[in-house]
Amino acid sequence: MYKVLLVDDEFMISDGISSVVNWSRLGTELIGIAQDGLEALASIERQRPDIIISDIRMPGMDGLQLVEAVAEKYQHISFIMLTGFTEFEYAKTAMQYGVKHYLLKPCSEEHLVQAISELVSEKRELTDQERFVQSIQYNLERVLPHAKEYFLKELVTNRTYGVKEWKYFEELFDVQFQDQRVRLLLVEIEGDHEYLHLFAVKNIAEDIFHNPILSATVGRHVLLIMEDKLSETQLFHNIDEIRATFTRYYHDDLTIALSEPGDLSQARHLYMQTLVYLNYRFYLGEGSLIMERDIYSPGERILPEFEYDPERMVTAIKAGHWQEVGSELNRMFQLLASLRYDISQTKSYLIQMFMEMIRLSGSAEMKRYMDQLPGMLESSTLHSFQQFLLAVGKEITLRRYEQHRSRQSQMVGSVKQLVEKRYKDETLTLQSIAGEIYMNPDYIGKMFKKETGEKFTNYVLSYRLRKALELLEQDGNCTVSSLAEQTGFGANWPYFSKMFKKYTGFSPSEYKKVP
Repeated sequence: MYKVLLVDDEFMISDGISSVVNWSRLGTELIGIAQDGLEALASIERQRPDIIISDIRMPGMDGLQLVEAVAEKYQHISFIMLTGFTEFEYAKTAMQYGVKHYLLKPCSEEHLVQAISELVSEKRELTDQERFVQSIQYNLERVLPHAKEYFLKELVTNRTYGVKEWKYFEELFDVQFQDQRVRLLLVEIEGDHEYLHLFAVKNIAEDIFHNPILSATVGRHVLLIMEDKLSETQLFHNIDEIRATFTRYYHDDLTIALSEPGDLSQARHLYMQTLVYLNYRFYLGEGSLIMERDIYSPGERILPEFEYDPERMVTAIKAGHWQEVGSELNRMFQLLASLRYDISQTKSYLIQMFMEMIRLSGSAEMKRYMDQLPGMLESSTLHSFQQFLLAVGKEITLRRYEQHRSRQSQMVGSVKQLVEKRYKDETLTLQSIAGEIYMNPDYIGKMFKKETGEKFTNYVLSYRLRKALELLEQDGNCTVSSLAEQTGFGANWPYFSKMFKKYTGFSPSEYKKVP
């Protein structure tokens, strides 16, 4: 069991982590909780933990000072740093002391368990390597095949050997490594998976690529080194077969990076090449085969500036026009995908878009959206970013649209009330009403027609004629001139009679006689 020490000055966080993690299931034991770096140092002296989970910002001695102090005396201890979003750049200074794991606060149980599992796996692998080296000393002949695999894995992942080392290992294994042309295959499993799934990929790949020079698990990847003898057609066929076989049994996809051909002595360079390729799954999507031809290496071209002008998107959101907002967002994502900047640079542009959008929401909604930001930053592909921002943009835009509709309905209601109040006034016009409610008459006219389906002048005319009919129902002896004057037509009774007949099919005098 690996011993774990938890260091955090916030009781809620330390208590939460200690209670939710199934320590024994991870092959670990929580040996204590410290409130700051000084208290942690005292615990380290007494209990010698293997793993420390520490906050960065703490009183007294902070997390980075603790890392520095521990690195000098206890090189076997591994760290998981808990950091806020704004502290992430600051946290990078701990990398010089070998810290590889950073979790944004508040971190999920899933991410914390994953980080602990990776450290435990690394420590187990390191222990296995140490035991392996000891076994070589006792019986080199029995472990020679394993020694060769270990050497190749070290060659690829850890260091570049010099001429003396190359000569020694060539004689030891009776192989001319530097004369072999090879290609490297680096495989990553998409989605949540068990550590044993890596061995399944390894076994499947060994069956399909018969007798590879090396097949091994390296961290969360499976690495194959094979002689460069197959045609690209056969090579691609074998890779497709690995993916299809694994997916058939385990229902997860694989992203695979294939290096360019090179000498075995260049294996470390080829390995670094495939690691870079895998990063481009952010643009190319999960489940891809990624090669040199699929990406642009730094310096191959001069990248144009990303012409990001948020004004069109912001204006469309304010207006509640979702179709226009969606088109603008998709256009910007297509541009980012084609430019393929450094991923951190691309994410900075995406954060700008995100912030521009959520500023248009209320304070409560803005806080809710900000809480989703850490999860967004962990998105593994540009497509997942796109779906997230489209969902947020649509939600804010449609909320704006409903707000516009509500204000529009209120404004039209106010206009109708003024018509009801002033319909007898022959000077009643759209301009006079606009003056009363301090709004632009053209805007009122457009919104009124959009809401009611008819022009303002037609609405007023119909309202006046309906009132005239009410007066006739009340008093059948009412004169035409009186009706005209009481309903806002003033002395223009001929015009009133004409509109009345057009509206009812009868003149006022004929309407009086209708039974």
